[in-house]
Amino acid sequence: MIGPQTPEYPMISIQLPDGSKREFPQAVTVAEVAASIGAGLAKAALAGRVGTGEAARLVDTSFLLEADTQLAIITDKDPAGLEVIRHSTAHLLAYAVKELFPDVQVTIGPVIEHGFFYDFAYKRPFTPEDLAAIESKMGELAKKDERVTRTVLPRDEAVAYFKSLGEAYKAEIIESIPADQDVSLYAEGKFTDLCRGPHVPSTGKLKHFKLMKVAGAYWRGDHRNEQLQRIYGTAWATKDDLQKYLLMLEEAEKRDHRKLGRELDLFHIDEHAPGVVFWHPKGWTVWQQVEQYMRQIYRDNGYLEVKGPQLLDRSLWEKTGHWQKYRDNMFTTESEKRDYALKPMNCPGHILIFNHGIKSYRDLPLRFGEFGQCHRNEPTGGLHGIMRVRGFTQDDGHIFCTEAQILEECVNYTALLRAVYKDFGFTDIIYKVATRPEARIGTEESWDKAEHALIESLRASGCDFVISPGDGAFYGPKIEYTLKDALGRQWQCGTMQVDFSMPATLGAEYVDEDSQRKTPVMLHRAIVGSLERFIGILIEQHSGALPAWLAPTQIVIANITDAQADYVTEIAKSLQKQGLRVHADLRNEKITYKIREHSLQKVPYILVVGDKEKANGTVAVRARGNQDLGVMALEDFLVKISADIAHKV
Repeated sequence: MIGPQTPEYPMISIQLPDGSKREFPQAVTVAEVAASIGAGLAKAALAGRVGTGEAARLVDTSFLLEADTQLAIITDKDPAGLEVIRHSTAHLLAYAVKELFPDVQVTIGPVIEHGFFYDFAYKRPFTPEDLAAIESKMGELAKKDERVTRTVLPRDEAVAYFKSLGEAYKAEIIESIPADQDVSLYAEGKFTDLCRGPHVPSTGKLKHFKLMKVAGAYWRGDHRNEQLQRIYGTAWATKDDLQKYLLMLEEAEKRDHRKLGRELDLFHIDEHAPGVVFWHPKGWTVWQQVEQYMRQIYRDNGYLEVKGPQLLDRSLWEKTGHWQKYRDNMFTTESEKRDYALKPMNCPGHILIFNHGIKSYRDLPLRFGEFGQCHRNEPTGGLHGIMRVRGFTQDDGHIFCTEAQILEECVNYTALLRAVYKDFGFTDIIYKVATRPEARIGTEESWDKAEHALIESLRASGCDFVISPGDGAFYGPKIEYTLKDALGRQWQCGTMQVDFSMPATLGAEYVDEDSQRKTPVMLHRAIVGSLERFIGILIEQHSGALPAWLAPTQIVIANITDAQADYVTEIAKSLQKQGLRVHADLRNEKITYKIREHSLQKVPYILVVGDKEKANGTVAVRARGNQDLGVMALEDFLVKISADIAHKV
């Protein structure tokens, strides 16, 4: 007789990133998988990544794995782990605020670059003392090491729960979710918040954070809604990382282009024209150096410079789709019952120039370049010195070409862009390919061709790059070229976009080898982007000490006494004839005062002239950074500064 059989249950197989597998007889949590690998990993685990590729998702360490899957344990050494820390710290901030100010209402608290923020509704403004108290309370709560737990409620139950707490903003957020959906809540100690997660397993994982500032913010980002208070903070995996970041911020504050713009008398922003720059003589000199350099780049690389009008009829923007998508960011006006818009970009105007006259395939590629002045109605709260403005000028270019020419044009453009950035002092570039967004125009076939061309161009250029899914423009994919500055900050400046749609929309055609009319491909490209923003980046990159070829004043010649005044004037005229930007300081001031003043103005070279220099026909040369280069003949100095300028030193 055969006895009863023991039922066999299939084992759950968990595949780890190194390819190894672990098997469990029943459902297992992420935390339990980590513990099975080692006590060190169990302690370090912050979250898990389940699945691979686009299907992968981050989950809490308490997440139950009930079937075979792939799993990565996320710690603070992973970028995703840092994001979990920052998101959890935002909730810790809200917890602390509620502890100290029970009648505050909490709204939203997302992760941002380098940190997080949380918006609060409160009867009075938070003070610096409040901020210090909140940060201290966050530290106390973190030390309690309270578990962070997740629960799921039907939408309506969640609405009722937050209304019972008096949290009207949270209730409003949940009410916007479809009624048949559940929502997840996270609790730590006495505080519960709405969130999709994941979160750290306990508050003790949150150790290295600092609150930075308080700012105003509108509910749901709409200026018609009530104003809230936004508390910004930063959080890091280690104390050392936090200290490095805070030191970087200190250095960034010293380099702030707005501060240096005032000190060096380069520009100002006036309340009579918010978001538009008033360039002073020195600042405009810097502008001209950048523009004339880029103009030479145009000439040397086959671009034809054009100039389009500022005002264009509404019907044109409707045809291109800009009116429907960007209307709120466009400045408009009316004349004789016709609506016009100040151009927010230059591309439609360049197509109209292309359309003037018959074009042959022999004319392609046809490269247009323009220092095109554009206007965009940015919100006041988003304006930032000359980095984020309403009126700006782009080194804009559009290349009209055939499909077969796309790859070569993109490869050549990347090489050109790298050379330009090097001249401005940037050698660390990040390359990103932004692919088709959900809302787009054009055929899938055209998007396939465009994305393929951009990717292959970067491969052919030997560039490492990442894919940014869904971040392309509505009319085409793009390469984004991002600079890293001296402080490691990233600035997205250059772009290359492949557009199969807009030329067809506006009727652009050329005659091919078989005398057939075809639509050209349009490549949208910019190297420095907004000149205003790029000059702001340059100021901060060089801490205001612009290299000699860009400096508004390249040389100051200072006399010790009036006896050398004529010699100073003679030298100044001689150097000016060489195309150098020279200032003769003949004031009746002590030479030490003059040197100090011009050093603070970050002038590359100060030439000091006394009786001995006058008698010998020489100059005493001081370079920026308090470097005494000694006495030399004027011809020798001219050789030196000319080499500096030629090599963009």
